[in-house]
Amino acid sequence: MFRFTPQAKALGVTVTKTAKGRAWGRVPYRAELVGDPDTGVIAGGVLTTFLDQLCGAAAILAMNQPTVVATIDLRIDYMRPAQPGRDVLAEAHCTKLGKNVAFVRATAYEDTPDNPIAHVTSAFAINARKPKAKP
Repeated sequence: MFRFTPQAKALGVTVTKTAKGRAWGRVPYRAELVGDPDTGVIAGGVLTTFLDQLCGAAAILAMNQPTVVATIDLRIDYMRPAQPGRDVLAEAHCTKLGKNVAFVRATAYEDTPDNPIAHVTSAFAINARKPKAKP
C-alpha cells in the first residue's frame, strides 16, 4: 500500500499496525542514530524522518484509491528529549482528506502517547507524482 524511502529503511523505520487513515510505527534505538553521544539521545532528524514517513502512510491509508503523496508542510513540536536506549513509537492519523491535500497529526512517545516526545501537524499533496516527460 505504501513504501518508505531508502532513508527511512536505513533508519529501521517499521509500521507496526494500520487502520483506515491511521498508522503506528517504531524506530529502533541504535547507537548510530544518536545525535549527541554525551546524552545518548536519538537525533532530531531521525525523528523527523520517522514521523514524516508515518504521517505519509496515514494519509495514504485514508484513501479509497491509494496514490502517491508528497509532504507540503511538517511541523514538529518537541516536548522533551527521547529517552536514551529506548525505541521511539508513534501513531499518526489523517484528520482530513481533501481532493488535493491530506492533513495528518501524529504523536511520538516511548510507552504511552500521554507522555509525548513530540507532536506533529502535517499536510500532504495527493497524487503528487508528476507525469513522465515524453521523449
